Amino acid sequence: MGKQKLRGKDLRKLGFYSDKGKSLAINIMATQYKYLKKTEKLELLENVLAKPEKYADHEFLGPLAEEFMEVVKKEEFTAYKLKPEAKPYSVFGKKFITQNAIHQMDLAMSIPIAKKGAMMPDAHVGYGLPIGGVLATKNEVIPYAVGLDIGCRMALTIFDVSTEIFKKQPHKLKMALQDETHFGLVKTREGFTEHEILERSEFQETELLRKLRGKAINQIGTSGGGNHFVEFGEVELKRGNAMGVPAGTYLGLASHSGSRGLGATIANYYKTIAMDVCRLPRGAQHLAWLDMDSSEGQEYWLSMNLAGDYAKACHDVIHEKLAKAIGLKPLVKVENHHNFAWKELQPDGEELIVHRKGATPAKLGELGIIPGSMATSGYIVSGLGNEASLNSASHGAGRRFSRSKAKASYTGSELRKELKKAKVTLIGGGLDEAPFAYKDIEQVMANQTDLVKVEGRFIPRIVRMCKD
Repeated sequence: MGKQKLRGKDLRKLGFYSDKGKSLAINIMATQYKYLKKTEKLELLENVLAKPEKYADHEFLGPLAEEFMEVVKKEEFTAYKLKPEAKPYSVFGKKFITQNAIHQMDLAMSIPIAKKGAMMPDAHVGYGLPIGGVLATKNEVIPYAVGLDIGCRMALTIFDVSTEIFKKQPHKLKMALQDETHFGLVKTREGFTEHEILERSEFQETELLRKLRGKAINQIGTSGGGNHFVEFGEVELKRGNAMGVPAGTYLGLASHSGSRGLGATIANYYKTIAMDVCRLPRGAQHLAWLDMDSSEGQEYWLSMNLAGDYAKACHDVIHEKLAKAIGLKPLVKVENHHNFAWKELQPDGEELIVHRKGATPAKLGELGIIPGSMATSGYIVSGLGNEASLNSASHGAGRRFSRSKAKASYTGSELRKELKKAKVTLIGGGLDEAPFAYKDIEQVMANQTDLVKVEGRFIPRIVRMCKD
């Protein structure tokens, strides 16, 4: 018994939460107090944790006591209660949204900082805010109301080329997608892509961003897994569209992805800090926020904006490389974030921070893209500036089934039949992203006619995704 080793779970039970504190405690006990019984070691450590100042000058326990005193300084927090009733918010297409997602939005609108909110018709359950949720606060930013994939966005390049290219040169388009796109857990790539985003001064402003610059260099111009894609398709533009392009049918290149490992690491890092300083009741913890007047809030805001610009840069690289590979010049480009937070003036003149997690910005005249699935149409839209939606619209069709349920419910044969029927060639992808895993995009669009005006349609033809 005297030589029983301490383990991390033993220390967590005492209240040791920092990795450094646990490591110090285990090392000190193993070298200086190895002959004590395990219960005696735990009792001694509990005493140090309770009164670290008493052990500050101790020969062996001093470094551990110092770490505890630092943690106490850092871990000053405020506990908050939820409001007894959720603040009212607008729901668009409510009959297509599950009660779980509604409950999650109710929870978000019950936190004390919630000012305004709305739910889009593609909404479904997520972490923190539901995906398809919009939440406005006064001077607070919620990392998980932006989401893990900061700056996840859509981009569409339209080329002044007939869609006959799909009949005459399908192999050229397919090979361009295979050769010039990279998906999933890309760590390093040959042929480093230079881009001004990688030289931005923000990468030197925090220790975290300095560490992440290498990851950003390695993943520039790549796409994530899951529902991210790069695809060629047909673009049908209406007469008098907001882009000022003549009505007709064109070749289009659409992409959906975000800020890769850079954004995910930033999101997790500041979500953890937010949950440390802002304690919310069980079930609402992921809605923890950072005050914008705090150094952590300012750091997150700077990092979030850098990640958003990095996501745009990734799309720019993808579109430039593919345009070069097929030898065509862009006619026009439409793009938008749908996982981000913006400072926006409200009709009464008040500035609020508007979090859109899986929602397309839709101010009056603002252009955006709302995709369907790998085998269904997406839409080019312009915003109608609806105040009830906080100038927002859906970011896609929205999931009907979870990934695991989609895999369990359908077969590869069914997917192939669906793709053949839609005249779609799929490179990569899998059952988790099959069209039947998503809501009906036409129903979603029918439930937001007061949020956006349709300017055109995008029909996928050759779709590139990460392997299942």
